[in-house]
Amino acid sequence: MNHDIDIKKVRINCFRQSKVAGEFMLQLRVPGALIEAKHLTMVQEICEKWGNGTFHMGTRQTLNIPGIKFENIEEVNKYIKKYISDVDIEMCNVDMESDDYGYPTIGARNIMSCIGNAHCIKGNINTYELARKIEKLIFPSHYHIKVAVAGCPNDCVKANFNDFGVMGVNKQVYDIDRCIGCGSCVEACEHHATGVLSLNANGKIDKDACCCVGCGECSLICPTGAWTRGTKKLYRVTLGGRTGKQNPRAGKLFLNWVTEDVVLGMFGNWQKFSAWALDYKPEYLHGGHLIDRVGYKEFVKHIFEGVEFNPEAKMADDIYWAENEQRGNMHVMPISQHKHAGPAETANYTFTQK
Repeated sequence: MNHDIDIKKVRINCFRQSKVAGEFMLQLRVPGALIEAKHLTMVQEICEKWGNGTFHMGTRQTLNIPGIKFENIEEVNKYIKKYISDVDIEMCNVDMESDDYGYPTIGARNIMSCIGNAHCIKGNINTYELARKIEKLIFPSHYHIKVAVAGCPNDCVKANFNDFGVMGVNKQVYDIDRCIGCGSCVEACEHHATGVLSLNANGKIDKDACCCVGCGECSLICPTGAWTRGTKKLYRVTLGGRTGKQNPRAGKLFLNWVTEDVVLGMFGNWQKFSAWALDYKPEYLHGGHLIDRVGYKEFVKHIFEGVEFNPEAKMADDIYWAENEQRGNMHVMPISQHKHAGPAETANYTFTQK
């Protein structure tokens, strides 16, 4: 057939172009990386009926089905309607039209997570439950954002390399009367964390709280329960991490000891912030690049509009990213190519270049 295909239109439905002409790979969203096993039967059927018989586990924890021919995309979109309804509309309570076929956008990428405290003994939070709440706030959207949720500072899901990396932390509670001075927590903190614990002359524990990462290794190892995880769920958030050929970088510490309300309030403002920054013209621009264009201070002003911080919360006064420069002069370009944030008439500066 004549492969005169509108690639952008197909891409919106979460189909990725293949190097084989006329073939595409479907990416099924799995917010929080946890779904009912029954859906795997549907994935197998698509692979065998419309795909090339193979299956790929996507790097963003999507269920990827390669080898789907362009002429079959409409039929596949109809077939996955129930999956989208079960996962996004029912499981995540996303505001979507159930009568439509296929995904409405690819802008907000699949939210990744480790398995969290639903299984892992080190997990401080239920990662997939938080991921599903975030999904409701950022999807569907044409504005590009990558989010990952880690159950603890081990960061097995590599949240640090996303636009927003959310990690579960706890302020550990110490019961001095239950402590027998065995030193297990001191050793665990030294070997696995930041070494903030020490035994004092009385055989009890001193803690340098300024450098505690809230991981919970002390609570996990304590034989008498002298250390326990606090009842208040708290989070650390890194900002602006990304991979890529041009200017990859690790995320920087943005928020610490914030509650779920703060995290969700922040994501609740993402689409409004993105719309303002791009002058209400959707552009496929990674979230971290958008923050760079706006500037950290302006970003903070918009992203926390109407958000109330908890007493323990800390936020970076400023962030100084260090790019991993893979080629020289990566930020040096003609004046005409410089970007601005917000409506065109409010650009930060105007220069002429002959």
